[in-house]
Amino acid sequence: MYDWAEFRHFRYLLTILELRGFRAAAEQLNTGQPNLSIQAKQFQENASVRLYEKAKDGRIKPTDTGVAFQFIAKSVLEAREEAFEALAAIERRAITSVRFGCSPLADQTLFQSFCKMHRELLPSCAVRPERDDTMPLVEDVLAGVLDAAIVTRPIEHAALRVEDIQCDRLVVCLRKDDPLASKNALTTLDLQKHLTILYHPQRHPMAHARLLELLRNAGVELEEHSRASHPNEMQTLVKEGYGLALIRQGSTLESELTTRPIAGVNWTVDTVLIYHQERHPKTLPVLVRRFKRQLRKNGKQAASTSLGRASEAPQDKPTQLTLLS
Repeated sequence: MYDWAEFRHFRYLLTILELRGFRAAAEQLNTGQPNLSIQAKQFQENASVRLYEKAKDGRIKPTDTGVAFQFIAKSVLEAREEAFEALAAIERRAITSVRFGCSPLADQTLFQSFCKMHRELLPSCAVRPERDDTMPLVEDVLAGVLDAAIVTRPIEHAALRVEDIQCDRLVVCLRKDDPLASKNALTTLDLQKHLTILYHPQRHPMAHARLLELLRNAGVELEEHSRASHPNEMQTLVKEGYGLALIRQGSTLESELTTRPIAGVNWTVDTVLIYHQERHPKTLPVLVRRFKRQLRKNGKQAASTSLGRASEAPQDKPTQLTLLS
């Protein structure tokens, strides 16, 4: 349908819009101004869009569509560069194996799908999976021990590229025979005395601190509680009657357990994929782009821009627990 569109169209029009004029764009692109005018006209006619308005002095003012085009065109041109860099690296056999990590708090099916997708992209490349806590995984990616990792927020480091891939609600895990299970949703008051199982703070200190902050803001002050070193251990403690726990919605549950949302709040666990900004296999940007597109197609990826802060977000909007934001 859009076979007429070429990379040069995106490069030409992006330059015209950024420099706000044809003359400056023609000089930068080393081409004639009439040629640019023809290309711009043909592109807009074929795409049925209007990207700019011309002022009397000849300067260009982008329309709303034109502003969006600049963002999209940059993405298209970046994708082209990433694709050729990946092909060049594969051709010179620069990628013979990759090491990917995953934290226990992340959705393990995401990790399996990501590893499988890289095997499909480059069957001759060995994939070495590893499991560890978020912070050790971050350190390994920074040190070059790992090529990428799927972890949960918060993650803050200028050297890392952090790609949001999934957002899941945080729900209460409880026994099916617990009297509170008769409710469709629990209140924060229900958590006050019954939330007595937490993920061990050393496993993800920043996430633990954020969780405590969210609970305090909701009026929940934790007293004595058990600490589990793995999500499965949290479920075991709940099953054995030691109290309630907070887990990621969609987690595979023990048969004796169930989950309930928390009324009045919508905290979420944000899963991200991280890799080094400079030192990474050239297949990664291409793979991540395809992976995120597949997640959107399956309806699993949440737009991070729709999420607010815990203390400011209305109750009908999700709040990142960027785990926890």
